[in-house]
Amino acid sequence: MDRYFIEQFLAAHRQDIRGRVLEVKDNEYTTRFGTDVGQSDVLDITTDNRAATIIADLAAADTIPSESFDCFILTQTLLLIYDVPSAIAHARRILKPGGVLLATVPSITPMVTASDDAPDYWRFTVPSCRRLFSDVFGAKHVEVAAVGNLLTCLSFLHGLAAEELTDRERNTHDRRYPLIVTIRATRQP
Repeated sequence: MDRYFIEQFLAAHRQDIRGRVLEVKDNEYTTRFGTDVGQSDVLDITTDNRAATIIADLAAADTIPSESFDCFILTQTLLLIYDVPSAIAHARRILKPGGVLLATVPSITPMVTASDDAPDYWRFTVPSCRRLFSDVFGAKHVEVAAVGNLLTCLSFLHGLAAEELTDRERNTHDRRYPLIVTIRATRQP
């Protein structure tokens, strides 16, 4: 269910996915939604990922050169990073002026318990995202939206697929019950 909304968000902003693009874990969304992508890089914290072209912890990513990327696709990752403000600051720093961060975060999701090495720290709201991203990018350069409703949240928690709901059931958004929060932030010079 959450992937349905993530993919809608990225499709709506496909014009931002261009030039040199950074994505976490793999470049699936860059490949699917990118337009005029010149270079695709993959960020991971571990060297075990053969697809990774950049190994770094986003909260301490000093090794990634500043102003390197036109777009950074950061989906469903910030919940795994304890120092979210530092991660957002590094995301802004590595974007070129005019570069765009396309991020999604969970509001409701089961706990990630696969590994103690990658604990699940956070859930987010529209106000928390607006504040976190505006503090770094400036309020005028941040768009935040709540996506989902009570039915999509319940369906997600019960393991239903997006296709099991009607378009109306999926696409009616209730800011009181977001499944995910979407963020589009632009780096200004």
